[in-house]
Amino acid sequence: MPEVEAGPGASPQEFGGGLPADTIGLLAGLTTTRAIRRYRDEPVPAEALRAILFAATRAPSGSNRQPFRFLVLSDGPNAQAAKKLIGVAARQVWQSKSRTDGYDGVDAPPASPRARLARTMQHYVDTFEQVPVLILPCLVRYREPTPTEGASIYPACQNLLLAARALGYGGAFTSFNLAADAQLRVLLGVPDGTFIAGAITLGRPAGNHGPVRRRPLAELVYGESWGEAPAWAVDPPATAFTAAGPPTSTGSEPGSGPEAGSG
Repeated sequence: MPEVEAGPGASPQEFGGGLPADTIGLLAGLTTTRAIRRYRDEPVPAEALRAILFAATRAPSGSNRQPFRFLVLSDGPNAQAAKKLIGVAARQVWQSKSRTDGYDGVDAPPASPRARLARTMQHYVDTFEQVPVLILPCLVRYREPTPTEGASIYPACQNLLLAARALGYGGAFTSFNLAADAQLRVLLGVPDGTFIAGAITLGRPAGNHGPVRRRPLAELVYGESWGEAPAWAVDPPATAFTAAGPPTSTGSEPGSGPEAGSG
């Protein structure tokens, strides 16, 4: 049977997908999915997790090997232990980063992007054990590590975050797990040869998603040669921008809300 392509406005239900209706459109989701680090105190229902992880596992991978695996940890004993392990690591990592990047003892105005991000990150690591859902995306390696192997796991992670956004949830991707890798492997029975590629927290946002700020399109997209932007590389009207890297005392962070952070 030939494949059926969904036309404009078609929903998954029309093609037997059995998925819940999106709350936003695709382009809107792509441009407004922020890193959400504050969550309401409510669980993520199994129906939502099913849809989010289904979308994640539709991601592309090299040779369609589908080497991604997801450990979804909500409220069981292993989930609680994993959250604690990563929470301890997160606080240590953030303490070091806050000193290195100048967040520690920041004297910026309280409403500045830098001060807001410092508060948000501190709250995030201090309450890591209370996140509704922790997801560990894993890559089952079939050869020695290569520079491009992330192409077979990280698109699935972005699919996951976009699906969460579509259903009214939010998440943040971190690498705090790396500081507790050995303990997590023992706790969760992760086999040798499998890379725990990150740690994604998920829940109902305490704040909001919204337009994500980046550098101007012409600074990031080139045409005939490096550094030369094509004439069409023009941002939509009213686009807000931010510089690259951590926010300064007066500069903009990606997004306008305290939950935005670097996502």
